[in-house]
This record gives sequence, structure tokens and C-alpha cells, in this order.
Amino acid sequence: MSQPSLWAIPLGGLGEFGMNMLALRTGDDIIVIDAGLMFPEQELLGVDIVIPDITYLKQNKRMVRAIVLTHAHEDHIGAIPYILADLNVPIYGTEFTLAIVRKKLEEHALLDKAKLHQVKAGETTVLGPFSIEYLHVTHSTIDCVALAVRTPVGVIIHTGDFKIDHTPVDDKPFDMHAFARYGQEGVLALFSDSTNVERPGFTPSERAVVVRLEELFRAAPAKVLVSCFASSVHRVQQVIDIARMVGRKIGFVGRSMVDNVEIAHGLGKLRVPDGSVVRPQDIRTFDPQKLVVLASGTQAEPMSALSRIAVDNHRLLSIAENDTVILSSRIIPGNEKAIFRMIDHFFRRRVLVYYEGGRSAPIHVSGHASQEEMKILLQLVRPKYFVPVHGEYRQLFRHSALAEQLGAVGSQIFLLESGQPVEFTADGGAHRREPVTAGRVLVDSGSLEEIEEVVIRDRRHLSEDGVVVPIMVINKHTGRMETAPEIVTRGFLPSEDGAEILTQAREIILRTIEQSTQEEKTDWSVIKEKVRQDLKRFLNKQTAKRPLILPVILEV
Repeated sequence: MSQPSLWAIPLGGLGEFGMNMLALRTGDDIIVIDAGLMFPEQELLGVDIVIPDITYLKQNKRMVRAIVLTHAHEDHIGAIPYILADLNVPIYGTEFTLAIVRKKLEEHALLDKAKLHQVKAGETTVLGPFSIEYLHVTHSTIDCVALAVRTPVGVIIHTGDFKIDHTPVDDKPFDMHAFARYGQEGVLALFSDSTNVERPGFTPSERAVVVRLEELFRAAPAKVLVSCFASSVHRVQQVIDIARMVGRKIGFVGRSMVDNVEIAHGLGKLRVPDGSVVRPQDIRTFDPQKLVVLASGTQAEPMSALSRIAVDNHRLLSIAENDTVILSSRIIPGNEKAIFRMIDHFFRRRVLVYYEGGRSAPIHVSGHASQEEMKILLQLVRPKYFVPVHGEYRQLFRHSALAEQLGAVGSQIFLLESGQPVEFTADGGAHRREPVTAGRVLVDSGSLEEIEEVVIRDRRHLSEDGVVVPIMVINKHTGRMETAPEIVTRGFLPSEDGAEILTQAREIILRTIEQSTQEEKTDWSVIKEKVRQDLKRFLNKQTAKRPLILPVILEV
């Protein structure tokens, strides 16, 4: 290229929640910002996680310099173990972020292959033509950074997830001076978090939950069970501090909660006073009036600690009448049914349950900026171009409208979706380019293998129309049926005339075999296919369903 240019290629996280991934390319060099996952919708049967399609990065593998991470949430780092086989490049992140990544890679036996580089806010990393400064931002987890990326055509700022918290729990406020400094220097493009654009005003500080939590802890007649996101280290710290203040000891249950507490404590990011922790094996017998338990599973994941406690199926903890349960977390859209079903189980046990609602003193606050904070950031940075990221299309649209209304964008706003690149040129221009391959890859978390679309189609087929297994006992010498065929069905024929249809289906099988030639009768694969086709036609005509038909032949 005679003139330098910069391509910004979103590969996930635009038009959807999760799977955040953005590639920046200049010449023959690419850096990737974040590599997140998304949890599947209900129609993706049997799928555990969804990750971005990295076909574009695989096609340009030799150009990819590094993956740079903004923070430790699953929707920003969760895809790393699954893409490392195709893209084993250096990974840059802050101390806590890399500690969580290290734990994930260890579980997948990939840690030895990974190249991890620790950075911190205020530092700069040079990767070919890119120079990246890490800017401290506040969010619902710790060690979060925005990225200021110097490129041959100008400075790009990527906010990661953020809110502007002036009184954070760790006393490290949002670095507004750094953003203002870049705003004065001139920013080519701002890529900014859109999650909470529908909320007016300001997002409350993390400290806002202290008043209500302390009130509930003091009023609790028996033990207190608090559930929050395991990565919310600030919230965990507040629960530990309030428990100590009201004379209670703390216990931890749930694998992700125990792991994250150990990691944060080991890094000195979490203060746990000596003698304040109850061992897991002692929780069940400990005095309930002196106990607070922190558990993972806020979204009612089927095998999570909180889900099992709700149905009294947890080996370390049981819940009883007058215990207090506090869900100090957001109800993520799509999870409402499961969460409220879990809450119902707690109510059946006459437990005092508190969850997110419109109270004046909250038990949970968001980690994302609301409208006024978004306006502050836009006015500090005053970019030439603006690209809203991290959100479904309506959020991106409303963030664009907010920026336009504010008049803080010098030139143009790009409303993009995953796979739609924009090119910034040396003369200061910016243009949409042809879409690149982007989309979703479905993964069974029990392995690193992706699930083909055809498998999902088969699962959907089975769930809707069921399965029919005709069993035939055939003499391999004569080709004759030795007994009447049996038909086993699952998820098929709930209607009253089901028995009659199955009787007719057996007659179809008998007729099919009788009308076959002697040669066909001794070739099991031919007989199976003929039976399958004839049954398929008959059942579809009778029931308007297309069950999966799996003929079985037993030789005698």
C-alpha cells in the first residue's frame, strides 16, 4: 500500500451481547482486541458456548501480532482456549485478567503453549506499527483497561467495558485525565461500550450497595447467603467487610467463586482477615446467626452452587426457613425464567429472598456506563469518527443517536454489525468496506471441537418430531421375517390413534420386505433404506411429522 490505512474489523459483539472481538489491521499487521464467548439461546440444543468465527484471522494468520485483552469477563476472554489451536499468538492483559486466563488454559491443558504478557495501566506496548497505552477504567471487576492505540493514520480508543465510578472500592477511580489528554491531542475514532445506553442518568458507584447489604445482614434472623458474579471482586470484598462489621464469618461455595477468591487473594487484590473464613466442610454445622456464605450461580445455571442449594441438593450447605438469600447481580435477559424458577424454590422453603428491583438503596449496581457517563466520555475524547460497540442493534443505534444529539463527533458515526469493516485512510477519510466472514461457532465445552450446523438441525428435528426405531428379525439365509416387526418410538405419536398408526406401520414394513427381491433381502443396507423411505412417506402422510427413522435388523 502506497498510503497507510487502518481497517477496523468487528468479528463479534456488535448486534449481539457477548463474543466481543475486534481486529485492527494496517498493512500486513493485525492486532485483536478481546476474544469473548456468548452463552447459547435455548434453540441451540445441547450447545454449551458460542464463540466468534475467526476465519478472517486464520486466512491472515501470519499477520496477527497479538491478542490484547481489556478485562477478565467471559464475554471478552472466554473464547481464548478454543481459538488458541488456530491462533497461538502472544496475549497481553493486566495481572488479574491474565490470572483468570491462566486458570482457563490450565483446565484445557494449554498453558504450556500460551505466550502471556502482563501489562498495567499507564504502560505502553509496541506491536509492529501499533503502540498501545493502557488506560485505567472502572467496571464491575478489577484490573480493567481501555486501549489507546496509536496507528500510522491516527489514534484509536477502545473503551472495553466501563462506567465512571468516582468512589470505587479499591480507591482507583476512572482515569478521566488520560482520556482528556488524548482528546486534546486528537482522536481518529472512538469505539465505546453501548450496553446501558437505554438507562438515563449515571450508574451508581459500587459503594452504593453497602447501605442496603449492611441493613439486610443486621436484620437477618439466621444465616445469610449472598450470590454475585464470581468475577465481581469489589462486591466480594464488600460482603467480606460487611460480614466482619456485623460480627459474622464468611464461607465460599461454588467452583468459580472459590477459584476467583483464591486468585484475587493470591494477587493481593482481595483482603480476607485472618480467622474470618469458615472452612467448606464446617459450613453446614456452623452457627447460622454468625454466618454469611458467598455462592456462585446468579444466573441459575443448572449445576451451579445456587441452583443446587435452592433444591436442597448441595453437599456443603442447606437452606432453612428464615434464612436470607440476596441475589446481588443483574438478571441477564434470556435467563429470567430459570432465575425466577430458582427464586420460587427458595420461597417454597420460606426463605427471605432479595433480588434486583426498584428499591432506593440497591443490592446490585451495574458495571456499565449510563447515558450521562457516555456523554462525558464523548465530550472528553471528541473523536473524528465514532463506532458504538458491545450491544444489540437497538443499543448501538441509540448510542449513535446520543452521540449525534451531543454533537461531540467531528465527522461521521459508523453503525456497524459483526463482519462489517471500516477503513480509515491517511487523508483522514473513512469508508465502509466489503463484509468479511463473521458469525458464530458452536462449541460443546466438554471438548474443544465445534458443533456443525447439521448436528443442531438433527437435534432440533429430534426435539420436534421424535425418533422411530423399527426392529426387524430376518433370517439371513432366506431373507424371511422370523417374527412380526417391533416399532419403538420416542417423542412421537402422543395422539389417541397412535396404536392404530403403529399397527399400519408394521404392515408397511412387512409389505416392503415381501415385495423386495431375493438379492435385496440379503443386503441389509438396501432393506434398511427401503423400510426407512416407505415409513417416512406413510408417517408424514398420516401425522404431518417427519420423525428420525432408524431401522434396526437383527440376524438369525
